[in-house]
Formats: sequence, C-alpha cells, structure tokens
Amino acid sequence: MLVAFEAGGLIRALILFLLYPMISLCRQELALKVMVFVCFLGLKKERFVEGRAVLPKFFLEDVGRESFEVLRRGKMTVGVSDLPQVMVESFLRDYLEVDFVVGRELKVFRGYFVGLMEERRERGFQVVKMAPDVIGIGCFRKCLDREWFLNCKEIYLVSEQERRNWHQLPRDLYPKPLIFHDGRLAFRPTFWATLSMFMWLPIGFTLGIIRAIVALSSLPFEIKFPILHLTGAQIKISNPELATTNNANGALYVCNHRTLLDPLMLSYCLRTPLTAVVYSLSRVSEIISPIKTARLTRNRGQDAELMHKLLSQGNLVVCPEGTTCREPYLLRFSPLFTEISDRIFPAAIDYDVSMFYGTTARGFKSLDSLFLLMNPQPSCSVRFLNMVRGGADETGDDVETSKYKTANLVQAMIAEELGFTCTKLTRKDKYLILAGNEGIVGDGKKV
Repeated sequence: MLVAFEAGGLIRALILFLLYPMISLCRQELALKVMVFVCFLGLKKERFVEGRAVLPKFFLEDVGRESFEVLRRGKMTVGVSDLPQVMVESFLRDYLEVDFVVGRELKVFRGYFVGLMEERRERGFQVVKMAPDVIGIGCFRKCLDREWFLNCKEIYLVSEQERRNWHQLPRDLYPKPLIFHDGRLAFRPTFWATLSMFMWLPIGFTLGIIRAIVALSSLPFEIKFPILHLTGAQIKISNPELATTNNANGALYVCNHRTLLDPLMLSYCLRTPLTAVVYSLSRVSEIISPIKTARLTRNRGQDAELMHKLLSQGNLVVCPEGTTCREPYLLRFSPLFTEISDRIFPAAIDYDVSMFYGTTARGFKSLDSLFLLMNPQPSCSVRFLNMVRGGADETGDDVETSKYKTANLVQAMIAEELGFTCTKLTRKDKYLILAGNEGIVGDGKKV
C-alpha cells in the first residue's frame, strides 16, 4: 500500500485496497505477484525512490530487538526476501548494515516497470555456499527445502507467537539514524487503517478547505482561534511573554522548520503581522499567504541586505535550517540570521499529525499545507525561548567565529526544548537522500 499510494497515487492505492479481499484468499506467492503487479505496473524505474525514501521508516518500526541482536552477532549477513529488490535493498544495506541483499528483480520495458518479478540474484547464494559456518534464521511459514538452508550448520525458526512477543527496536539502537524520509502517509497502512483513511478523505478534504479559508482570512485573531478549535485544529502557545520587544526597528524571530505554516503559526501566536523570508515557496502558497513573504537568493550579501531592509520595516521571521525536517532532529542552522540583529528571539515549533504529513521532497509542494490541514486533529505547539544576543561576544571571538557559535546556541536551545537532536546535515543532504538531486526543480531554482 505504501508503494501504491506514494509512488502510484491515490487511484492506484484505491484499486489495491478494493482488490485486497480477493488477494487475501490467494496463495502467498500468487497474492504477492498480484500486489506487485498492481503497485509497480507503469512506474518509471529511475524515478522510483520510495525504497530508500519511504519504506525504511516503516520497516524499522517493524524490526524486533531480539532478532536485531542476533543479526549483529554475524560476521557477514545475507538478507533474503520474496519482495522486489528495489523495495528492501536500501533498508537492509543502509539501516541494518546487511552485507548482501537477495530480493527479486522486476522486469523493465523501456525504462518502466511492467509489474512482473524475475528470480532472485544468485550472488548472495554463492556467498552462503562458500561460508564455513552458516546459521539460518527463518520463520515457520517458509519452506525448509529451499536451497538457502542447505549449507546451514544450524537453523533457527521463529513462530508467529514468538515474533509477537518481540520488543520494538528502540530508535537509539538504529545502526543509522533515521533523519530523513518522504511520503504523505503518517500511519502504518494496515487494512483497517487504510479503510479509515479512504472514509475520511471526503470529510478531511472539506475540513481542510474550511480550515485554510479561516486561516487565510482577514478575520481578527480572537475569531480565528475559536473557529479553528471548533474544527479540531489546535494551537498551543508557551511563554509568549518572552517574545515581547520594544525594538523600534522590529524583532527577529528564529524558529526550526517543520512545515510551510511555521511563520504563519508564529504570527498567530504573536497576534501581529510578520514578514517571512523563505528560500523557496510555490507561487500558489505565495499568492494566498496572509503574511508577507520575501524570497532569498542564497547569495549571502544580497540576502543580508534584504533581511536588514525588511527588519527595519517590521518584525521578521526566518527558518535557518533552509528546509523542513519531520523527524526529531534539527538540521544545521545557517548563521546568516546572527548578522541581522543583536536581539534574536528563538521559537520552538512542533506538530502532531495522525494521518498525513504536511511536507514532501518530491510531491506537489503547493498541496503541503492542505494535507496538513486534512488531518483529523492537527496540533501545533509554539514555545518561545529566552532572547539571545547576536553579534560578537565578550570572550574575544572574532565576528566570524561568534556568528557560528550563536547559530549553534540557538539550534541547541530549540533542540533541548523539543527533545530533538542537533545535526550538521543540510538541505543538500536531505534532497540527495530523498530525491537524488541537490534540491533543483524544473526552473533551475533550489527548493
């Protein structure tokens, strides 16, 4: 379902869902072939990145701590799967550090998947044959007469009851931190959860439009908040008194970047108009935005001059990560904001969603905010932190060193407040992992 929805779209996902009762009556091998056919037929091979951008998150949440501990004892590991290679290879290699992955190849015609599977690669099998002491781990549902188990010194089989008693692998034990992932679905698409989603979609779409109209309207804040709460959306504010300022030239607010609505949420919480500087924004979002937006060019001199000018005209908000991050991590903060004002007001923002993510790296970005507002009960929390002094500090550091220290300090303050982890990763790292590019869209602009 993840492949069908994220790579194929809503219609393909609905087809798979409607066929599922019939598929569940088929033998396991036939059922798998039918599902693969429905999910992959007509998808372009070079554009299929869901195997590394979407599926690892859900696979990791299904890893048992007990099986992972056994896996880590092996000197060399070979993962064997009935699933297509493109679905499991990135997860097993990158996140479980499996040495060889043996899945099933998908047939391709003129660069497009035709939905038919070929037999597995033999490379991993040759490794198993040459190894002196091989231990096989499988489950009782699989046949034992497969060639993979012929050279095993020992074989351990796990029953479904044993597997249900396993504990989920904690996030801090992941061999590689899961920092980036893509896709719209924020839930595990089991049959009943997917049924709930399809039933909710007409209501959610209508509710999302209503919420968007209210949020983008010119109604007073005293009226907007109660209406949004009545529709199920919640905005929680902490320590608003820390954001007050008497600066005649306007205040500089700095926040982490979770969705495109971050500056708007700050404006709602402060109950005052803000100007948001952004690195990219779809034309649709720019036109309907109820607050003023200004595009940055990624030219440090030009951007600094623009931000100085905007700050002299009023309050300014900037998200120095440069791109959104869903997981509990903060990307590197660009230090440009430390050069703009000597009074910096940090704000920590987080969202709680149950059905759809409001960000994407490869999808239609103009729909990001709508997907966020389509959740049954979207919740946003905004926590204002103590003011930070910008500019050169009193320790004698030069300006260049001081601005990086200040940027790191603001990042650390926000991370501590949210319980997140600071990283040195950037927008470029995100798009290389999720989209296979450096964040370049069709017109040559960086997103």
